[in-house]
Order: sequence, then C-alpha cells, then structure tokens
Amino acid sequence: MSEFSTQRNCATHWARVAIAALGMIASAMAPGQTPQNEGIRPVNTFSIVARDPVTGELGVAVQSHWFSVGTVVPWVEAGVGAVATQSFVDPNYGKLGLDLMRGGKSASDALRALLTADDAPQLRQVAMIDAQGRVAAHTGDKNIPEAGHRLGTDHSVQANLMLNDGVWPAMARAFEAAKGDLTDRMLAALDAAQAAGGDIRGRQSAALIVVTGKPTGKPWMDRVFDLRVDDSSEPLRELRRLVVLQRAYNHMNAGDLAVEQKDNDRALIEYRAAAELVPDNAEMVYWHAVALVNMGRVEESLPLFRRAFAKDRNWVTLTPRLAKVGQLPDDEALIRRIVGAGRGD
Repeated sequence: MSEFSTQRNCATHWARVAIAALGMIASAMAPGQTPQNEGIRPVNTFSIVARDPVTGELGVAVQSHWFSVGTVVPWVEAGVGAVATQSFVDPNYGKLGLDLMRGGKSASDALRALLTADDAPQLRQVAMIDAQGRVAAHTGDKNIPEAGHRLGTDHSVQANLMLNDGVWPAMARAFEAAKGDLTDRMLAALDAAQAAGGDIRGRQSAALIVVTGKPTGKPWMDRVFDLRVDDSSEPLRELRRLVVLQRAYNHMNAGDLAVEQKDNDRALIEYRAAAELVPDNAEMVYWHAVALVNMGRVEESLPLFRRAFAKDRNWVTLTPRLAKVGQLPDDEALIRRIVGAGRGD
C-alpha cells in the first residue's frame, strides 16, 4: 500500500470518527449551541490526570482561581478513564471523552476525534488517560500564557494562565518522585505547581476525584475520593484536610462492612485506623463504641462513649433510641450503664 493510500485511509478513518463525535456533541447540546459557546473565559489553571499502574485507580486533581472548579474540569469513570477539560472550557470533552473511551477508543483516539469535531480547538486545554494508562493532551495556541502540558508514564500535567512556564514541569517531577498512593502523588503535584508560582491570578478552588481500579457497576461505590473546595483562600490546604477526613470515613465504611460479614477483628482494625486519622471526631468514636457493644465488648466501649458524650450530650439522648430499632441490645440495664458512662458512674 502506498504512503498516499495509507494517509488517505487514515484521514478517512478519522473523518468518520470525527463525524461520530460531532454527532454526539450535537446531541448533547441544546439547539443552536456550539462547542465554543461553553467557555466564555478561562475557568481553570493547573491539573493532573493519572493512573496507578498497581491498583488501576484513576484520578484527576485540579486547582484554580475560579469558583467551584470541581463542577467543570474533572471527569472520571472506573474502568474507563479520566479527563481534565480546562482553559476556555468545554465540558463536552469530559462526558464525550469518557463515552468514547468506554466504547473502546484509546485516550489519544478519543481526544483527536473531539478536537477534530470542535470549531475552536485552539481555545481548549484537555488531557485524557484511559484505563490502560495511555495518555493524551492538547494545549491550543490561543491558551493564555504561560500555558503547556507534559505527558509522562500513567499521567499528564497541564496548566494555563500560569505565572511562569516552570509550573507544569514542576508538577510532573513532583508526581514522579512522590511516594504513597495515587491521591498522595496527585496532591504532591498540585503543591509543586503552587510552589513554582501557580496561577497568575491567585487561588480559589480545588477538587480531587479518584476511582477504584475494579469497577463494581455501581459508580457511586467506585469513588474512593470525590472532594471539592469551592471557595477558599487556601484551597490546597483545605483539600488535604478533606482527604484525611475521607480516608477516615473510608475506614469506617470498611469497618461497617466487616461487621456485616461477621469479621470483628477486621472491623476493629478499620475503626482504629479511622480514629487515628481524626481522633477528635465524636461520631466516629460513638459508632465505634456501638460496634463494640454489639460484639459483646461492653467494657471496651465505655471509654469511647464517655469521650463522645463529653463532646455533645445529644449522643446520650440518641443512645436509648438505638435500642428501640435494634442498633443496640434492647436491655435497659445495659443502656443505663452506657448512659451512665457520660456521668462517670
């Protein structure tokens, strides 16, 4: 086959893909709406899309000087891929990018199809990663400087409206050098971006989404993290606080599941891990105590009840109500003993 024939066939192939993508974009929009109408002004600055090659987790993390960046930029689906759509943002790249990858397209194929179908690709900055870790990114030549992206193994970093052109390289280096899980490494990339100069306008919001590497078919169960800081003078600091809290609640949820499965030892390991992360959280302390009672370990529960009651007396009021619905044993003497723990009886 001649080079000309190969090029012609490739062009024909991409024309078909672009036409299909354009049809999906048109069907997703209101009548008269075009892709470039989505972005009036740049609403996002720096982000990372990434995959953990060991666990298969996929994620997007982003910070911007724009309100509620997490409602627009990050798009992630377990077993499919992740998209960051930014600059003069068109959210269709998120939804349709996932649609195309779910249908079997690579990140590169999906992005190329959508750019071909877009009337204003020069305004876009988009990055995609698929479930196999293949990455693709685009920074249009009408992005406001400093703007650029860098592809790496299992990740892409991208930024626009930066103070300087060292921001996205700093993100890549930080992600590649960081230890810990995917969330830790993506947070390291965001911190590095800010330390290198960040958004020329400052900072306002941040978001992080991470999904499991093993999709359950129930998207709400696949999200390991789904966090947004919509408006803050220190969005990355607040995002890190929320990550710690989410980790603790993830342990609590795992503990509850272990209780359902009659694995008390595992449940207590999970509850203790949660308590170590957020020792002052009265609710976690309280439900840990409830679980201990239901395991028959009343003596161990009483100090925990005492701690929860000291923070808020409403936990005392709640306790007898749990017995009425089977969440604690229906034993008046036991309930009096638990409530008495709050008085130091």
